[in-house]
Amino acid sequence: MERFPEQSWDPLDVRVPAWLSSATVTDGARIPYASNYVFLLELQHDDAPSLGYAVYKPGKGENPLWDFPPNLYRREVAAYRLSVALGWNLIPPTIEREDGMEYGVGSLQAYIPTDYSCTFFELREQYADEMRRFALFDWLANNADRKGGHVLKGVGDQLWGIDNGLSFHQDEKLRTVIWDYAGEPIDPELIADVERLIPTLAENGETAMALSELLSVAEIDVLRRRAERVVEEGRLPNPPQGRRSYPWPLV
Repeated sequence: MERFPEQSWDPLDVRVPAWLSSATVTDGARIPYASNYVFLLELQHDDAPSLGYAVYKPGKGENPLWDFPPNLYRREVAAYRLSVALGWNLIPPTIEREDGMEYGVGSLQAYIPTDYSCTFFELREQYADEMRRFALFDWLANNADRKGGHVLKGVGDQLWGIDNGLSFHQDEKLRTVIWDYAGEPIDPELIADVERLIPTLAENGETAMALSELLSVAEIDVLRRRAERVVEEGRLPNPPQGRRSYPWPLV
């Protein structure tokens, strides 16, 4: 199969999560240079109009980290579910799947055909408002690794965020290249979205329940408190003092 296909299922199609859950894997290859096992899979589904592709991150292929628990793939799924709960199309459809996966349970994320030379640094001027939304999302998700190459431009100029495994830690760990808008007032429409999210993060709330199999109770509680801070402060955060605020490498 092509290493990086030029076409795949439309990630905005509401049927894609179901296709990811039950499609047959017909081909695959490991993506080189990743720190953990990452595979690009070719998928076939009887209801889909064409072949699809997805990025598979198995739990068994993860290198252990001192500050994050194992099964980072669950945080990939959690980022997608948070994006859905907010009503923001920022994270490609991402599911947890074990059936038919060669290396066992892991995350399966809809592949985004893109020009990989086009990163946040090339996109930020043209897509400043979208980048502000990413900055807010990463604050909420406490993303510790938003590199420039983790923002992709897909079909129709839709921007997508990938590689969200280092997110949702209960300690403050925000590390991102998107500090261009630090301290700026947040768009009132985005604040309204976050305000609607907050009650769903309470115990037995819809979003809390959707995240409960992926994150700890403490991590969900801290996410709710970060959402409350967004509404109270109304501004994007500034880089923290006393700890590293940029990921490495930057791309």
